Amino acid sequence: MVSAFIFSMGLGIILLKRNTLFVLMGIELILAAANLNFAAFNRGDQEQQGLMFSLFVLVIGVCEIAIALAIILMVYRNQKHKMENEKV
Repeated sequence: MVSAFIFSMGLGIILLKRNTLFVLMGIELILAAANLNFAAFNRGDQEQQGLMFSLFVLVIGVCEIAIALAIILMVYRNQKHKMENEKV
C-alpha cells in the first residue's frame, strides 16, 4: 500500500507540474516506490535478487539526476549569457 501511494504521488507530480525539478522529484518518487517493492518481495528470496534490482534502480536514478542537473545548469548558463548580452 505504501509503495502504491508513493508511486501515485510521483505520477501525479509528473502529470500536474510543469517545472523540471518537480518532474525529476516525481521520477525519483516512482523509482523509490519500485525500490520499496523490490525490497518487500526480496524478503523470502535466498539469492537476494530483489536487493540487486533495487541497487540497480538506485544507480539508474542517480545517473538520471546527475545528467538532468547538468542539463539544467547548461540551460541556466546559456540564459544568463543571453541576458548579459541584451543589457549591453
